[in-house]
Amino acid sequence: MTTTMAASCSLVCCGEEREDDKAVIVRFSNGSVRNADNLDFRMYKNADENNPRKKSRRILVAESDRLSYVGNNFGSGSLKCNNLCKYYVGVLNKKTMQMEVHNAQLFNMQPVIPGEVTDAAKPQDTTQTYRDKVDSLIEAFGTNKQKRALSSRRLNQVGSDTLHQAVAKAASTVINQKGVEALQQEVAETESQGDLALHLPPCNADAEKPENVYLFDDLLSPVEFGALEQAGSKMAALTPEELQKMTNDGGCLCIVKELEKMPTAGEARDKVARCAFYLSLLLKLAQQRSITRKFGQEEGCPRIIQSKLLRTFSVETFKNGRVLNIVSSSMRAKIAAYCLALLLHMGHMTADLTLLHRDLGITESRMVEVAKSMGLTLIKPARGKTDEAGLRDEHRQASLLLPLVKYDQFMERRKRKKMH
Repeated sequence: MTTTMAASCSLVCCGEEREDDKAVIVRFSNGSVRNADNLDFRMYKNADENNPRKKSRRILVAESDRLSYVGNNFGSGSLKCNNLCKYYVGVLNKKTMQMEVHNAQLFNMQPVIPGEVTDAAKPQDTTQTYRDKVDSLIEAFGTNKQKRALSSRRLNQVGSDTLHQAVAKAASTVINQKGVEALQQEVAETESQGDLALHLPPCNADAEKPENVYLFDDLLSPVEFGALEQAGSKMAALTPEELQKMTNDGGCLCIVKELEKMPTAGEARDKVARCAFYLSLLLKLAQQRSITRKFGQEEGCPRIIQSKLLRTFSVETFKNGRVLNIVSSSMRAKIAAYCLALLLHMGHMTADLTLLHRDLGITESRMVEVAKSMGLTLIKPARGKTDEAGLRDEHRQASLLLPLVKYDQFMERRKRKKMH
């Protein structure tokens, strides 16, 4: 008795392959092909290569003298197993006895009969809605109860049309009296107020203490506050010369003001220092158009704070085949609101709006609008006689006093004087 041993071979892994280099495995839904040489295979790919969802889409076509087959790797007819696992194909070289391993993807080939129209290609009757079709069925085959309900609904619809006509007539009368521009201005003001309210910090208007209206934990969670220990110690160690340099450079005037008057020791000093570092990141973020995952690394920003800034103060958008984090105008208003709430906790529920709007790079009217939306009390003291008092009085202050102030949404505008 003799035993024959199979010849051994070695596996060779190919290098990094592109999407176009994948091998193709086909499966015919109506049986197996006896002679594959009689089939002409063609592969088509999506032309939009910048879109990450479309660039990998492929359509495989197999044509023969009798029938054509079509398969794709997307849509309802594709095989879900391509997304759940990976397939590999081994190609054996009988001379070198080495087998190359390639990535592969499966295609389910379905026959296409000439003249057959699929459900997706059938023209749909757009003249009737779904409701009209159901009403036609009720009229033809419905019960007496369904027919009475249909008749009642149609009578109510006639009354609704009459109401719509009356409303349209009243609207046209208002438009003719006030004018389109005045109405558009009122709508824009209402929408701006509503949009701004969506970007304010969580507010507890029924709080008994001012510090509980905008909770500090909603601005910085205990875990995030603990991660700022090392960065806060660097802010607390700044010398008067370094603070003066920050003042000369500009952009962080409200931070310098808080660091100059922060407590000399204790937990209060540590809290102000950590908040000052976080505030500096917010001010820097407000000056950016887009941010990346490397934002704040030069300043020693902890990873948890970096993720919070990306998640809370940026909007994801798709551009040039990649996802970008954009700081939109609405996000800048949100940054302004959170900076203002943070300054209130740092400055005993009082903040300098003038310094803050200069550091953020926004207008004073926009800063006042944010403060009013938060229900703060605006304070602008009368000018003093001395030069020092005069410089101090130029700054507009905002304080959080209970109960919160409710401002009217509509603000009167000065009418321009006509030139004669």
